[in-house]
Amino acid sequence: MSDELQRIMAIDDPYLLLREVTARLADAQQEVTELARLRRRVVQDLHAQGLSYAQIAEKAGLSRGRIHQIRHTGPAPEGAFLGAGAVTIVTPLRWDGEKKRPVVAMADMNSGKRLEELAKSYGLDVSSGHVQVSGEVDLNRDGLVVVCGPGMSQAMSDLYAQDPVLGWEHPDGEPWALVDRRTGTSYRAGADTEPYRPHDVGYLGRLPRPDGNGSVLAIAGIHTAGSLGVVHLLASDLNALWGQVGERHFSTLVSVEYDPETDEPQSVELLTPLYLHDEETTA
Repeated sequence: MSDELQRIMAIDDPYLLLREVTARLADAQQEVTELARLRRRVVQDLHAQGLSYAQIAEKAGLSRGRIHQIRHTGPAPEGAFLGAGAVTIVTPLRWDGEKKRPVVAMADMNSGKRLEELAKSYGLDVSSGHVQVSGEVDLNRDGLVVVCGPGMSQAMSDLYAQDPVLGWEHPDGEPWALVDRRTGTSYRAGADTEPYRPHDVGYLGRLPRPDGNGSVLAIAGIHTAGSLGVVHLLASDLNALWGQVGERHFSTLVSVEYDPETDEPQSVELLTPLYLHDEETTA
């Protein structure tokens, strides 16, 4: 019996006991989910290295059937791309002059909901939050996935500034652009060019938290359709992304062709390589 369990069992106050047991069960369930994910990941990695299930079973002291079961059940390893145990999906609030209150843009709302559904499908606990109209947001929290560009938040602008390869530019009087410093290429949204076309550019990256104690998964489009396109990419190709970047810091740009009536993505593809930041800073 663990010390924590003994502490909880010794509580006399029944209401405090109920709260403590509920909280501990939630923590324990997250731990079980992440252990199951890790176990499946180890089996998959060993199998990918050329070991048979029988060989893995023999070396691990488990039955071949058990190893095969682990390989095909439980939360998929690529869920760790989004976070471990629990994630918080953060979208920006915008001031609505007519309603006289903060609101979430429809495309941002859709991005947030789809990210929540994606995270839940990988066995992650999900909560939501907002970047305030002022741009304030606490980025020093575990499991953050933030859908917000640099123009709406100084905190997010500072976060994006850590990217060694890709950057946001907003010259005086000019629309926002995303720049690949490696190639010198500047990307603009089709809505900001002549002739107009329903095309946007999205940013996807995992960047260091301001306090250095973790990471933030950052998503943004030059316009909201770009963010929605990035979410579409995650939902359709998370396994491939995870296989290439794992839990490392990285960034990439995404090309998004969308329906001009609904902002729904119609075609999504990578514009740049998946830049691994540890390789860029040592190059």
